[in-house]
Amino acid sequence: MSEHHASITVNAPVHEVYALFTHFNDFPKYMRFVKEVTYYDEQRSHWVAQMAGTQEWDAINEDWIPDRQIGWRSTQGLQNTGKVKFQEVRPDQTQIDVYLSYTPPAGVLGAAAEKLGLDSHFDTALQEDLNNFAQMVSQAPQGALDPMQSHYLFHSESAVSQGIATKSQQASMSADPQMHPEALKTREAQQRQEAEQTQRYEQEQRQRDEQAVSREQRAARQQEEALRRQAEIDRRQAQAQEQERLRNRPAETVPDPVHDTIGGRNAAMPRTPLGDLDARSERFPRYQQDPMAARIPRRDQEETTSTAVTGMEQESPWRSNIRGKALESPEEEQASHDASERQVHKSE
Repeated sequence: MSEHHASITVNAPVHEVYALFTHFNDFPKYMRFVKEVTYYDEQRSHWVAQMAGTQEWDAINEDWIPDRQIGWRSTQGLQNTGKVKFQEVRPDQTQIDVYLSYTPPAGVLGAAAEKLGLDSHFDTALQEDLNNFAQMVSQAPQGALDPMQSHYLFHSESAVSQGIATKSQQASMSADPQMHPEALKTREAQQRQEAEQTQRYEQEQRQRDEQAVSREQRAARQQEEALRRQAEIDRRQAQAQEQERLRNRPAETVPDPVHDTIGGRNAAMPRTPLGDLDARSERFPRYQQDPMAARIPRRDQEETTSTAVTGMEQESPWRSNIRGKALESPEEEQASHDASERQVHKSE
């Protein structure tokens, strides 16, 4: 037994998909490989399909679950069984899975069918007709429960349009009030009207979309222009404020070295060993010298001084305090000793 599976997702509620699929008699009107489906009664039907030749069988319904599953098995002709399961993906979307198993015909025909690749042909036919069903649903009005309401019926690839439907199928359609010539004319007129309404609606929708895009573009341009104008106004205001600031700023003056510095007179002058200078000239000339030696007259003053002290060496008291008194000569030591003794005799 050969097993096959095909699947498709249909954009319609599960109840609507289930109702449309169970109209087996309408399969030849939009399917390509099903040439006939006629009813014996509510449970039994006769099928004719074009797959590696014409295949016929009688089937009986079984394992039906409303809005969920349908099943069948053949009672005569090509041996096959199958199930179709309907699963809700979303409230407006349904997945269909078809599972079918059949036994190839025995004898010379069966062997020829195997050589011709009946299995691969069957898979192609099953998926193609399942796609045709999805097209039929998509072109049916929303909420439709009868395939006759779909605009996809009798498309150019269907078995009826190709003229390969069986006489029994044609007789069944003739007995259907919806297939009466007057009913078909009414249906065609209604479909044309619906097509014109759909075309008009789509055209109006396109116009609305174009107008919306145009409004958005115009608003964007206006906003861009407003931003540009505001930027120009801000630039001019900033320029005017800068010019006003330049006009009103006080005149630049050279800072006074005594009164315009922080920290006292001439606080910005370089530091010296005696601290910051607070005058243009040195406070103590020759401050680098020994404090006492600094008071010795300079060479340019030697002419006005007494000759008695010319060349006299003066010892700094600071030096003697820090380094000690210099050693005396023997004559100075004797004179100092004599002076000390005279001082003692006077005190006595």
